[in-house]
Amino acid sequence: MVTQCPIQPNSTFTYRFKVDGQEGTLWWHSHVSILRATLHGIIIIRPKSGSYPFQNHQPHVDVPIIIGEWWQRDLMKVDKNFSNGGSFSDNPAGATINGKLGDLYNCSGVVEDNFVLNVEQGKTYMLRLVNAALFSEYYFKVAGHKFTVVGADANYITPYTTDVVAIAPGETFDVLMVADAPPCRYYMAALANQPPAPDPQIPVFVSRGIVQYANDDTTGAAASGCRDGRPPPMPEMPDQHDTTTTFHFHGNLSGLPTHPLLPQLRGRVDDRLFISLGKGTICPGDRPSCRRGGGDEAEAIEVAYMNNVSFRLPERMSMLEARQYGGNAGLAVQELPARPPSVFNFTDPALIPVGPGVPLEKIEATRKATTVRRFAHNATVEVVFQSTATMQSDSNPMHLHGHDFFVLAQGHGNYDPAKHVRTYNLVDPLLKNTVQVPRLGWAVVRFVADNPGAWFMHCHFEFHIAMGMATVFEVANGATPDDTLPPPPPDLPKCIPHKKE
Repeated sequence: MVTQCPIQPNSTFTYRFKVDGQEGTLWWHSHVSILRATLHGIIIIRPKSGSYPFQNHQPHVDVPIIIGEWWQRDLMKVDKNFSNGGSFSDNPAGATINGKLGDLYNCSGVVEDNFVLNVEQGKTYMLRLVNAALFSEYYFKVAGHKFTVVGADANYITPYTTDVVAIAPGETFDVLMVADAPPCRYYMAALANQPPAPDPQIPVFVSRGIVQYANDDTTGAAASGCRDGRPPPMPEMPDQHDTTTTFHFHGNLSGLPTHPLLPQLRGRVDDRLFISLGKGTICPGDRPSCRRGGGDEAEAIEVAYMNNVSFRLPERMSMLEARQYGGNAGLAVQELPARPPSVFNFTDPALIPVGPGVPLEKIEATRKATTVRRFAHNATVEVVFQSTATMQSDSNPMHLHGHDFFVLAQGHGNYDPAKHVRTYNLVDPLLKNTVQVPRLGWAVVRFVADNPGAWFMHCHFEFHIAMGMATVFEVANGATPDDTLPPPPPDLPKCIPHKKE
């Protein structure tokens, strides 16, 4: 465990926290196994003044829209499969919008209901988008309507007009939608974006909801569209394997140039990390050697890593408690390397797909450990995330607990400081807590380590985190009581070993 041990069955634990300096949409979810598939919810932080800083439109109402996935498999078994280097045959049964599969799914012979958003002509709606899915980034559209994106991860951004939102797991977006289309019904749709072949191909996941105008007098959510009996118009979605749209969407977002941390961000960088995101193999039981490669005789377990170290989650004590007790309280903790042990063509297409013909162990020797990277209080930290083809060309939504970071740049191919530093946006960079590292590409973020504690840094694709793509950023206390982590509360849940199947 990182921040705390799990809340045990038939027990409660109360969180008290101060909301300061943030407005917008966040979400909460479980961090035990992959139970966040259904154990999650939305947090909406409204302006204290009651008025949003938008020039043109004040929203009439908030509309939470949580994109999720429906599973028929036992999620604990799915987690065990990925944690033990299992196959990628576990997939969700469908996509959901606010818990509803929509009318594209036939459930036990009954067409599933759609989520219905009732709107009034001329009014503005704040769509609070959350991607709570385990496996996929999603494209979100509403037929006949455009969006103005005004917030991301509870931070205001420079308003951006678009007809499609690309949202990765862990991300949130605040989106204004004006009900300015002819009164009718219109489909909203969420389509899972998946890497193209030669990556392993999975089923198409899409869910539909309905935007219904109040002065449209037809009945039945999805039975008919306007008064002529036609079905609602469907938005023209990007291709399932289109990765250009998401790169374009994220690359066109910018923050506000007035953030108080920007002067420090533009100054000296105290710590620099180059983190490669990839996949390798380890031997069972921490054995020094085993049979690797493909075939039935292989013993090695497939894992995901940061700089060739696959994260091992502590089980008997949280890392935050161990930090408070000093010396990590006997936990076997190693420092996350500042860079990978070797440099190669990280995005070489010849590494896709990973299989018997690609000797991973010769390229990326990997180990399993509980890793941490420590930062002085108020240090400026720069992190370069480099996706590698060993991950079968997946993108990687990287999420940091406890901090927001500024997204300075992103691109395709291998990161090259000699030329890519010149592309950094230090004027109005986007401020987020999750960055979508492009497929076969890189992203650069900076943050100020001003929140003491032990903070999980991980990929928000659940199968990547189950396989070990994570680490912990530990921030030291500051000089004042406000900058010092308080001791653990007496009712903090204790780690209780459970029998493993």
